Amino acid sequence: MSVIELTVIILIGSYFAGLLGSLTGLGGGFIIIPLFSLVLGINIHYAIGASLVSVIATSSGSAAAFIKEGITNMRLGMFLEVATTLGALAGAMLAIYTSTHYIAVLFGCILIMSAVMSLLKKSNETVKYKSRLAERLKLNSSYPTADGIVKYNVVNVGGGFFMMLFAGVISGLLGIGSGALKVIAMDNVMRIPFKVSTTTSNFMIGVTAAASAVVYLQRGYIDPGLSMPVVIGVLLGAMTGSKILVHSTSSTWVRILFAIVITIVGLQMVYNGLIGRV
Repeated sequence: MSVIELTVIILIGSYFAGLLGSLTGLGGGFIIIPLFSLVLGINIHYAIGASLVSVIATSSGSAAAFIKEGITNMRLGMFLEVATTLGALAGAMLAIYTSTHYIAVLFGCILIMSAVMSLLKKSNETVKYKSRLAERLKLNSSYPTADGIVKYNVVNVGGGFFMMLFAGVISGLLGIGSGALKVIAMDNVMRIPFKVSTTTSNFMIGVTAAASAVVYLQRGYIDPGLSMPVVIGVLLGAMTGSKILVHSTSSTWVRILFAIVITIVGLQMVYNGLIGRV
């Protein structure tokens, strides 16, 4: 395979990674890592390095649009980033000394779990009671809808913060931004509306990935030749995804498509990790 062919494949794959990552708040690593390790046969550590760059690009490409529309809860995102950044640094250092086979199996399991969680129906009802800690930190907010401004309360702040620590470790270990765990934490634990949790996750994953990327960069696992087309493709895809999500009231079809794709990829990652192919 020539350099031009490799670059074109990475560009196309990265575009769809950025598009799906932006729409779901899961980051583009779910597509980038399998593309590199399974399709192109690239060492998974280099795949994770490129994936971290893609996650930063996804966040940069879509976060601005969501913030402009007033959907993202920036105060909550910055508060939870304290936990995810600490976890990401620990996970990145742990990944350097972990076998690629174990990483592949764990990555596949996270993919399958994310597929299941993405299909679960989310309740649009906001929590009526208020958390004292959330009020003290001023985490409660509102977001615009077609029917007007909707106010919501943030609850279980401690539980969400603890889960973000775990999400950060997974992000550093697998290079995926751990958007799935972030969305789950905000959606199911802190009871934030789905659209807000998705957009806030997009805002957060870039900071988490940046903390992990420093470790991978020092180890030489971020290759400029691989990262350049990834950044361009993911950035374009993320910008497209942000426009779709802002002007769309439903993304059910995206959830179903995404769940099918990552379930198949997740099973392949587990299988290849178990037989030692990755």
